[in-house]
Amino acid sequence: MTHRNTRRAIAAVTVVATGLALAACTSPSDDDGALVAFGPQGDNGSLEDNEFTQLLEKKFDIDFDWQTTTYDGSVAGEKRQVSLASGDYPDAYFLVPWVDAFSRSEVLKYGQQGVLVPLEDLIDEYAPNLKKRFEEKPDWEQSVTAPDGHIYAITQFTECFHCSYPSKLWMNTTWLDKLGLEQPTTTEELREVLRAFKNDDPNGNGKADEIPLSASSGEPVINYFMNAFAYAPYGSPSSPPPMVMDGGKVELSATSDGWRAGLQYIASLADEGLVDTASFTQNGEALRALGDNADAEILGAAAVLHPYEIVTADSPDGRDTHYDAVAPVKGPDGTQFATYRSQVSPLGMFALTNKSTEEERIKAIKVIDYLVTDEGDRLGAMGPEGEAWVPAEEGDVALDPELEPTFKPLTYDETSNAAWRSMGQYWDSLEYRNSQVVPEDIYSPDGYERRLLEASQLYEPYAPDEDLLFPDNKLWPDPDTSAEIAELQTNIATYITQAQAEFVTGQRDIDDDGAWQSYLDDLAGLGVDRYLELQQKLYDAL
Repeated sequence: MTHRNTRRAIAAVTVVATGLALAACTSPSDDDGALVAFGPQGDNGSLEDNEFTQLLEKKFDIDFDWQTTTYDGSVAGEKRQVSLASGDYPDAYFLVPWVDAFSRSEVLKYGQQGVLVPLEDLIDEYAPNLKKRFEEKPDWEQSVTAPDGHIYAITQFTECFHCSYPSKLWMNTTWLDKLGLEQPTTTEELREVLRAFKNDDPNGNGKADEIPLSASSGEPVINYFMNAFAYAPYGSPSSPPPMVMDGGKVELSATSDGWRAGLQYIASLADEGLVDTASFTQNGEALRALGDNADAEILGAAAVLHPYEIVTADSPDGRDTHYDAVAPVKGPDGTQFATYRSQVSPLGMFALTNKSTEEERIKAIKVIDYLVTDEGDRLGAMGPEGEAWVPAEEGDVALDPELEPTFKPLTYDETSNAAWRSMGQYWDSLEYRNSQVVPEDIYSPDGYERRLLEASQLYEPYAPDEDLLFPDNKLWPDPDTSAEIAELQTNIATYITQAQAEFVTGQRDIDDDGAWQSYLDDLAGLGVDRYLELQQKLYDAL
């Protein structure tokens, strides 16, 4: 029996009392046959008038009645939660991962309450393309199948290669050339380069205005450096604390000797003024302001996903072409990792509720089935042929030169209301992405995707072995402990983030054994042992 069928067998005998009660008293909404759909709406036009909405309505004989919100995550998330809490929720949710998507806890909670209806039978009967995608990418099917065997929500599957290595260092190579330096390959070589950026006037204006390296609070500056001492898992302000696997055991890497050594190194850079301590507090706009500084080019390097985060594309003085990725540097003991981010998303984008009729459910799942085709993805996420993309022509080169080119993206029109964009992006395999036509000039805005590909190829050899990665994106919550885990996780992650900033900026002395022990004691007091115990149980249940 397959893993999926095993879970289905469990689902057949698993009934939650609250779900039965809710399902029994909730009937399909009286909406005159229209599919009441909740989704974010941008400033570029209404979802009702959207060209892709109208294409779907005609293609699948479906009538959307939109309940809309904005792309402001806090506002959108609150409106979605209020709709569920009040009982005045729609037939279907079409969401965006980075705006208002369902967490795994919410998917399981509302699924077992009967608010979200199981999708697996609809998929089996009416979604052959989605079934095929699940067969092609079994990790995707595993990730959407809840422990009770049901599929309550569809997530996004995107194999964005450059996104898989988010903790990159982008360095001003025009400054390197001017100073006669090579890209650093070790932590000490990196220190020497940053010293030269600070002290040797690489922008040539006779002022000591250079900032050797900066970052923003949204992307941990810790990670790139830490990977030369201990593996640094992907992190963001809302992520779990940094955890790794050691022989099947869940460990908190932020308490290891290697982690302390990494903090000592970063603190020593900050002490010399080589790392901008504002990296822990400034937002992305403040970081971009450094890169776009009008008086002079002052930014030497930045720890970010891609260079357009630090400088505007197609800058008048060409400075957007000055930054190249630095491969992971080697630490004193030979440690050399690249932070890896899984392509499997745990966030639910599409779900049907118990207010939908059977006919509405069939039409809605057919929409999702279309969106996971190449045609549906291009039209839904990008826009119409000739406006957002054109077919590849003879002589075109794919992003991966070994692949047959299929389509060429055109200049993105921010005002167009012809596509669902992020709301329509469910399927983005590596083969699909890498078959797009991209110019070979990596420093042109149109060739940017190739620039990111080539940069990420520098990081790929240093990806951690799978048995080191803690699979937090694959874990399903236990309803009995999910609230406890959430509270522990928030407290522990917040404390680690704060303490690391204080160690690096000198508010705490990372070289003081007593200060380090106090840090460990504080984590123990916050319940680290209990948190790891609960995470271990979730991992063992996979």
